[in-house]
Amino acid sequence: MLTGKRVTLGITGSIAAYKMANVASMLVKQNCSVHVVMTKNAAEFISPVTFETLTKNPCLVECFERLTPVDIHHLTLGQKSDLILIAPATADILGKMAYGIADDLLTSVVVAAVCPVLIAPAMNVHMYRNPLVQDNIKRLKRFGYEFIEPEEGRLACAAVGTGKLAKESALMDAIVSRLSEKPDALRGRDLAGVRILVTAGPTRESLDPVRYITNHSTGKMGYAIASRAKKRGADVTLVTGPVSLSVPDGVSAVSVTTAQEMYEAVMERREDQDIIIKAAAVADYRPKQVNPEKTKKKDGAMTLELERTKDILEELGKTKRKDQCICGFSMETEHVLENSKAKLEKKNVDLIAANSIREAGAGFGGETNHLLLLTREGGEDTGMATKEACADILLDRLHEIRKQKQKEQGMIP
Repeated sequence: MLTGKRVTLGITGSIAAYKMANVASMLVKQNCSVHVVMTKNAAEFISPVTFETLTKNPCLVECFERLTPVDIHHLTLGQKSDLILIAPATADILGKMAYGIADDLLTSVVVAAVCPVLIAPAMNVHMYRNPLVQDNIKRLKRFGYEFIEPEEGRLACAAVGTGKLAKESALMDAIVSRLSEKPDALRGRDLAGVRILVTAGPTRESLDPVRYITNHSTGKMGYAIASRAKKRGADVTLVTGPVSLSVPDGVSAVSVTTAQEMYEAVMERREDQDIIIKAAAVADYRPKQVNPEKTKKKDGAMTLELERTKDILEELGKTKRKDQCICGFSMETEHVLENSKAKLEKKNVDLIAANSIREAGAGFGGETNHLLLLTREGGEDTGMATKEACADILLDRLHEIRKQKQKEQGMIP
């Protein structure tokens, strides 16, 4: 699968470094050319000889080691590789990368790299939560670095929380997905002139002036779709619930709070759209009565009566034009395929993007997702991939569906 691809693994000083031997082996079995760069601290946890044995390439630690008399490897590794994976990535390497510090071989390779760089953090939960570390992560993301989120569990230090290096299979999936993406040069501006509306984020349904009902959606998937659609030339409208993300450049944003507001914003604009992608996590229920004053605590239990909100996706399915494409999302905790197929039929939409919140790396808030794209003709599995990569695959399918509809309507030859 990775024949002809060259991957550089950057390994830093974490107990999780031992897991990278398996990743290197998995890559080699896919016919990938693997090169390993380790920090001096990483070499305290696992021997460079391990990686040389697995990859049949020198494992580099020192800045002034030479592969050949003329090879300047802190430049060539980042410029000849198809991808660099930094895993495990410690707080130290994140800080150095965030500010362009190049004081050893690995940081020099990263600063000189012209290929995609994936980062998989691993550290103590309190280190990971430190605002300084989180700020460095946000800074790196702004500069285009892609993250494979750490997992939650018992850490080597006996603490429990987020900070475990992602599973080897998740690291491998991210590498394969990133290297399997269709280059932007091939897609070009293939969506130029296409009008796309995307919904993203959660909705909030007030109980009183202080409290509201909501969900864990961060809007990252919807924003990734909007961003990729715009970069591919589409005229994009983003109807967004309350999130902490920046609107992608060139995208027209409509901010809403409640399910009713999102319903009205979408319905008002639906006729002008060629493709509508409902990625938002809209509340299915809202309080029947909203207390105008703060609800005071009393003895005993409190019963909260809820009522249904309007079903935006179902309404879109009822009123869509014959040449219009409607896509819904289906996040499930069980029976993903069965529930999503039923939703596809019931809502009368063209495509359902389904995923499971129980799968590590595919839930709310992360940088990756794993979608099953369902149509009446069948399904397509994106595999675990960055949300941007999933967005591109989703847009590819919807573009194909739209063109087929246009042919059927005699709009294009």
